[in-house]
Amino acid sequence: MNRYEVCFKLQVAKEACKTSTSVKAVARRHGLEFSTVRRWAATYRLHGRQGFDRKPRSYDLQFKLEVLEKMGQEGMSAREATTHFQIGDAGAVGRWQRLYARAGAQALAPPPPPPPRPMKKTRSSKPAEDMSRDELLKEVAYLRAETAYLKKLDALIQEEQAAQRAKRKPSKD
Repeated sequence: MNRYEVCFKLQVAKEACKTSTSVKAVARRHGLEFSTVRRWAATYRLHGRQGFDRKPRSYDLQFKLEVLEKMGQEGMSAREATTHFQIGDAGAVGRWQRLYARAGAQALAPPPPPPPRPMKKTRSSKPAEDMSRDELLKEVAYLRAETAYLKKLDALIQEEQAAQRAKRKPSKD
């Protein structure tokens, strides 16, 4: 999916809203899909420039039901509802309709978050006396690497703090 700059969308939408030009002609001129230009023009007519401001968001069950209810009450199409409610995904409302028709309101609820995955054990749980020579060597190598990493991290933090202190102190020139 292509992403277009807001100024380009505005230019195309304004051009499509002029009564002297057809939406299809504007779409052809800019090498765009007719439906895209039609959606941009409708957004511009309904919301003006603010309609093109990006609003990344997820939609909860209540909002989805509100959209579907308004569509039923006012006889809106999915495309009109998408424009009216400023929903970024052009196909979202159609998917919501199909889900609702197939399985009801619960199908529109976001899925529950996955359960947290258990962390891997990094160290052996065996006592050293029960470990083989290879296991002991692997653990020693792991612990050395961990120590080196922590020392390097500590050095970087101290270096960063020293740089911040140097910035705060005015020079005595």
